[in-house]
Amino acid sequence: MTDITTTLGAGSDPSSATRIAADVDMLATPEFTLPGLGVTRYAYTDAYARTLHYFEEAFRGFGFDVRYDPVGTLIASNRPPGERCFGLGSHCDSVRNGGRYDGTLGVACALEVCRLAHERGLDLPLRVFSFLEEEGSGFGQMLLGSRIMLQRVSDDDLASYRTDDGVSFVEAAREAGFGPDRHRESIVALDGLVGWIEPHIEQGRVLQDTGYRLGVVDAIAGYIHADAKVEGRADHAGATPMGFRSDAAITAAEIVVELDGMARECSDDVVGTVGEIHLQPGVINVVPGTAEFTLDLRSTSDAHAELAERISAYGRSRAEARGQRWSYRERQRVEPMAMHERVVNAVERAASTTGHPWRRMPSGAAHDTMLVAERVPSAMVFVPCVDGISHAPEERADPADAALAAEVILAAVRDLMKVERDA
Repeated sequence: MTDITTTLGAGSDPSSATRIAADVDMLATPEFTLPGLGVTRYAYTDAYARTLHYFEEAFRGFGFDVRYDPVGTLIASNRPPGERCFGLGSHCDSVRNGGRYDGTLGVACALEVCRLAHERGLDLPLRVFSFLEEEGSGFGQMLLGSRIMLQRVSDDDLASYRTDDGVSFVEAAREAGFGPDRHRESIVALDGLVGWIEPHIEQGRVLQDTGYRLGVVDAIAGYIHADAKVEGRADHAGATPMGFRSDAAITAAEIVVELDGMARECSDDVVGTVGEIHLQPGVINVVPGTAEFTLDLRSTSDAHAELAERISAYGRSRAEARGQRWSYRERQRVEPMAMHERVVNAVERAASTTGHPWRRMPSGAAHDTMLVAERVPSAMVFVPCVDGISHAPEERADPADAALAAEVILAAVRDLMKVERDA
């Protein structure tokens, strides 16, 4: 990782790293996060509202107008709605007890691109988004703001989403002053966009370990999130011989191990994870009668869809072999998304002029860009994060790398908008 005083490249503004660091550090203070370790910030909480207000004030400070879509995605622009613009942004919600950089750095970097354009008198038409609930911490639904905007969520879906304490999305949105009944109008926020770039931390260690300061993303992995359940029989742990048991934990353990093997043999780009597992009744001296667990399956090639079928079939066969019941429910599916070659190439040209090392790479993590890209030519720019740590309080990234990303994005947008004007 580089120091904040590192030379950023020809034409770079050394104050950019300082400003980005100040934005990110301010938004990690107690005013902007719920209590606990790290940063916890999700839709319709006071901490989240104060964060959006922080960005509102920053954008208005150099003449941008700020508005919201019907569910609360922030949209800042120096042009009227619907006019031809280039889109930038990310999200400023977090996982629970997460880090200060994931998402927030992307919005701060987009803000810096707009600052630089304003200060240099470039008059670029820009529109910045901070999408609602990318992480899904509030209502258990990843990419929620962008999926709503791209018409991927039905009225019934929206009505079914709830917080841990049972508050519905629709109720919470209304109480926050938004109009969830008009959620289908969100898509008009994309009208007029001629391109899109999202800056983000990598959330892995490829850039750090290979010595690159920037990653130019050419594809984003799709994912399937599912819930699985094995129902056996709860028995006394001392009085029930091993041969008489219907232990749901054993079956679940077999499935977890099998998933690891299947993912490794399936394809190089496939990953499979069981991130949560709950045993019931959850008592030390009782054989688990029920095991419930999650499945997170991803790939850039669609091979994760095959993995989902295989692991579900395996789970059913193992449960039935033990006389148990098996259930599998797909929670969410988002297809892999290739980035637009024209936008990717523009970012690569801009990165090549800096004199700093960069590489083309896929994103294994999901991002709002994979929804935006359905409608708008898109790309992403990654900056390294220390040791690949993300979704944790220890998450760290260098603001100097983000400042370099801002310069690269600004140059790419200028290039792309010149082509747009000349067309």
